[in-house]
Amino acid sequence: MPHKTWFKDWFSSPYYHLLYNNRDDEEAFDFIKKLIEHMHPQPGANMLDVACGKGRHSKALAEMGFEVTGIDISFTSIDEAKESENEMLHFYQHDMRLPFWINYFDYAFNFFTSFGYFKTRREHDNAIRTIAQSLNPNGFFVIDYLNVHYAENNQEKAFNKEIEGIRFHISKWHDEQHFFKQIQVTDSSNNALKHLYTERVAKFSLGDFTEMLAYQNMQVQEVFGDYQLGRYDVHKSPRMIIVAKKGR
Repeated sequence: MPHKTWFKDWFSSPYYHLLYNNRDDEEAFDFIKKLIEHMHPQPGANMLDVACGKGRHSKALAEMGFEVTGIDISFTSIDEAKESENEMLHFYQHDMRLPFWINYFDYAFNFFTSFGYFKTRREHDNAIRTIAQSLNPNGFFVIDYLNVHYAENNQEKAFNKEIEGIRFHISKWHDEQHFFKQIQVTDSSNNALKHLYTERVAKFSLGDFTEMLAYQNMQVQEVFGDYQLGRYDVHKSPRMIIVAKKGR
């Protein structure tokens, strides 16, 4: 089984950033733009980007005129993100399971399945509590998560990628409670194994999130099924994008 703190080592690894460096930024920014146009935040609204990584989405939100704070557990990622700080954009190394600012933000975001990594349900509940407490009354939280039912039926089992002389062999599988992705990192010149990492993501359904959010006085308002904000279909949608509102 993966080590309980696999994400701390993997997210700070240079191999993580090398492997995921070519993610489709254009698709990501188009999604964020559509989301902002749909939600109509006030100019200058305070926003929290939870698990912000190196801050690429935080930067996009700040460029749209919002006050943005990004938090991430990786010291390496935050050190790099801080190079882009300005009066509208700030970053902090922080574990989302621990309390952060209280009743401060108008919006909180958790993009691209940056959740579900912890060992216990209580830890995930703690993270939701942190986010809920950080929001002002009537604040909004958007979590973009994989759709469990779609992922179970469309999971690619194994493939290889080579980037800058590093070969990644990636294997995927799942059990009743989690999705797993094992990444073998080898030197392409001699096939020597350099590192081995295993990602683990919890199989949280819409019902699970509805329950976790409701326990923190947050109610689901909308659910989208893709980055074009299409209708959510439990079997056909690749994503599960939940918009929840904090009560008074």
